Amino acid sequence: MPKKYRVHLSCEEPLELQTIVKNGKAAASKRLRAQMLLAADEGQPDGALVDTDIAHALGVSLRSIERVRCALAEHGLQVAGHGWPPHRKQPRGKLDGWAEAHLVAATCGKPPEGAARWTLALLGDHLVSLALVESISPQTVGRALKK
Repeated sequence: MPKKYRVHLSCEEPLELQTIVKNGKAAASKRLRAQMLLAADEGQPDGALVDTDIAHALGVSLRSIERVRCALAEHGLQVAGHGWPPHRKQPRGKLDGWAEAHLVAATCGKPPEGAARWTLALLGDHLVSLALVESISPQTVGRALKK
């Protein structure tokens, strides 16, 4: 089956990747990605290695090699060689610390008139009325309180 993404590194890119591999101070995953890209580079004098040979030599799966190739083609060497930036890895929730503090304070306080106790939906409506969030589901409120 033909490869969907082929690796063609420019003149400077192999040098950058070789520095990562040779220094030995980079994270293991970063070094491994650099080794995969160097082995898969079709611009080498010997040509690129076959994916099964790369997988066997580096001890990775074929899917890992495909993911690195795809990241290089779609996002460039920075993402393929170094991984995603840290801000991309952290999940973004609707509630920040300020909103969570208001949520906990409301939970400890008296429920609104006409209600015997706070429900998750009432707490969500309370956060919306305070303009801390535009909208929020009861499940999100429950997860925040569970923390």
